[in-house]
Formats: sequence, structure tokens, C-alpha cells
Amino acid sequence: MRRQLPISAMIKEHLKEHFSIYLFVFVLFLMGVIFGAIIVNSMNISQKEDLYYYLNRFFGQVAEGKVASSADMFQQSFFHNLKYLGLMWILGISIIGLPVILVMLFIKGMVVGFTVGFLVNQLGLKGFLLSFVTVLPQNIVLIPAFIIMCSVAIIFSLKIIKQLFVKKTSNLEAPFTLFMRYVTIFLFIGMLAVVASGFEAYASPLLMKNVVEFVSK
Repeated sequence: MRRQLPISAMIKEHLKEHFSIYLFVFVLFLMGVIFGAIIVNSMNISQKEDLYYYLNRFFGQVAEGKVASSADMFQQSFFHNLKYLGLMWILGISIIGLPVILVMLFIKGMVVGFTVGFLVNQLGLKGFLLSFVTVLPQNIVLIPAFIIMCSVAIIFSLKIIKQLFVKKTSNLEAPFTLFMRYVTIFLFIGMLAVVASGFEAYASPLLMKNVVEFVSK
């Protein structure tokens, strides 16, 4: 009977075994960020002006305090993130959803890259400062959550495929054990989503209000 390893040792062993998958997923996300930034440069002046107009209106609302309450923002952010992560989790179970998971992660990276790229393109150093307080706080937690969820979904699907199509061997884990571990990881990812939503709802608005007042000068 195999001795149960401590959690830290299990995580270390897991990362070592699946390092190539995590690296691939991280690079894919990074490519999405770069692609999002490139899209900003490919936009024409009219498109940039339209977006900047709506951005200025948003700045005005923030400066006047006309934004949703922190509780509403937390709820919206949490359910949005949970639905996105939950869909990735379900697609991992379906096996055939693997390509969609990769596309979803790429799109997530593209959104981050576009947001930061547009702010910097339009506002320069002030835009970088604004993106630092509006995009960074929640994404410090959220980006690792998406990378972990995508990687684990891929790993789970590959292991299920191995269970279905490879001859049974003694070193294969039982499907139920794999699934319960997959559920546990999703619960952990859900906790990360709570933390990220907390940052977005309670920390970012306060920082944003101060920075918007500085940017608007």
C-alpha cells in the first residue's frame, strides 16, 4: 500500500510531473496578453476615440462616486469568474472540450493585454498607473487561478483518456479518486475567485478613485 504523502510533497510531485503542461498553458496565456496588446495598435483612430469617450465617461462616474456598491460588484465579479472557471472545469470532464479550454484561456489573456495596452496607448504613464490599480490587484490571484484550472482540466482529461483507451495497469488511479481530486481542486480555485473578487470589489475602487482624480488633472 502506497504511503500518503504530505500535501506539500504531493503538490511538488504534481508540478514536477506535469511541468510541461503548466509551461504550455502559461505561454498560451502570455501569447493572449501579447495578442491583446497588438490589437490595440491595429485599431484605427475612430475606434480608439470611441473607446476613449466611454472611458472618460466611466472616469467621470468614478470621480463622482456613481458606481455600483462594493457588495454588488463583489457578487457580479464572483459569479462571472466562477461561471468562467466552472465552464473550464466542466469542459475538462467532457474531454472533447480541451480545445475550447485553451481558447478560453487565450481570450482571458487577450482581454488583460487589450485593457492594459489601451490604457497605456491612450494615457501613457498615467494609463500604466491606472491599469496597475484596476487590473493588477484581482489578477494577481485570478491569473494563477485560470492557469491552474486550465492545466488541471487538461491533466484530468488526459488521465481519463488514458483510463479509457490504455490497457489497465497497476499504476493507474481509480476514476473516482481522480474525479474527487478534480472536485477538490475546483473548490480551491473557487476560494481564489472569492479573494480576487474581494480585491476587485473593495480594493480596486478605492485605488481607482484616487488615480482617476490624478489622471483627470
